[in-house]
Amino acid sequence: MNTHASIRSIAIPQPDHNAQLQEWIDWFYQSFLPEWIEHAQDPDGFGFYDLLDNNAKPLQQDRRTVLAQARLLFTFSHLALITDSTVFHNAARVAQDALPAFLKTSGGYSRARNNSKQTTGNKDDDLALSYDQSFVILGLSTWAKLNPDDNIEAELEACWLSIENNLTDSTTGLLLEYDGLIAPNNPNAPWRAQNPHMHLYEAALQAYEMTNNSIWIERAKQIRAKGLEYFYDEVTGTIIEFIAPDLKTLAGRDGQRREIGHQCEWAWLLYREAELGGDDHVCSIADTLLAFADQYGFASSGVMQGAAFDAVAEDTSWQEDKFLLWPQTEAIKTYAIRKDQPDHAKNAHHLMMLVFHKYFANQAAFVNQLDNTGKPIWSEALSRLLYHIVLALTEGARAGLWKIH
Repeated sequence: MNTHASIRSIAIPQPDHNAQLQEWIDWFYQSFLPEWIEHAQDPDGFGFYDLLDNNAKPLQQDRRTVLAQARLLFTFSHLALITDSTVFHNAARVAQDALPAFLKTSGGYSRARNNSKQTTGNKDDDLALSYDQSFVILGLSTWAKLNPDDNIEAELEACWLSIENNLTDSTTGLLLEYDGLIAPNNPNAPWRAQNPHMHLYEAALQAYEMTNNSIWIERAKQIRAKGLEYFYDEVTGTIIEFIAPDLKTLAGRDGQRREIGHQCEWAWLLYREAELGGDDHVCSIADTLLAFADQYGFASSGVMQGAAFDAVAEDTSWQEDKFLLWPQTEAIKTYAIRKDQPDHAKNAHHLMMLVFHKYFANQAAFVNQLDNTGKPIWSEALSRLLYHIVLALTEGARAGLWKIH
């Protein structure tokens, strides 16, 4: 069936430039998201498209990733729990219905499928990535809270066991980048990455909050400890992005690079663990991570003033003065959780308004990355970024900084 004729652009009136922040937030929830849901889902019923171009037309129409579907499953389940909206509930079901197509007989969820729910022909798309599995757990556990009659517990356990059995280095306990990686310490193996550990930590915390099963908080502590053991630099108070396959520091800028978004994201998760009844001592690490981010991680002048840089050096000798969308949302989450500290509520409002003005205003959907003049350098709208945007907004609302109607 040729469905391309049914694809249309998102075309809804936006608030004017003088609108207050709450008007933009109401627009996002009441107008933009429902329109995006109608526009971005596959007319033939296989989940959501992964990305839209700068005219809000779907790209890669013959490929779906499990990452996009799992993140959207979480995003819309999370919103449905907060708002009781059937629109968001139904959108979550679209993503949930797509997940079984990615299941591997050997366990876990493959990276991508074509629009016929078959292999894409690219062998890398058949791999199960540890990063992706984290979001499957995040999404399934939140769906389970929204739909308790679905009995998702077995799927959650199967996913966790596949991570333990197929995606964990038996020597170090670190997560492997993908399944089938026989010699992770080989010089040609992928770098060891902090990101899968951080997101599995997030997923386990969410599963604990959603299911109230204490096994998940213990799993969260386990993966948090492992991640910090290898990726927390106590000297600089920063999170290392990658280490070499032999666990040594990478040379040059690769070893120096610190992403401000991940400084904030780790900190938010550490505070969240303490809030959920985990170990309080992790808050001191969160404080240290944010002290570095607050001092070195944000533009101090220009049209992007207050925005989080993509990355800085651990010794602060250089910075990447480009601005992806997702680090802004992670910074907003940490401002929200520290709203009672001087200026943080104001900073959250400023940065949220900057997101709407610079990434959404006058765009067909939204853009992913800006230069230091505020001009788009990556104009595509990634569906998986809704996870970041929605969490920033719901954390701000939870802190009483704005409302979600």
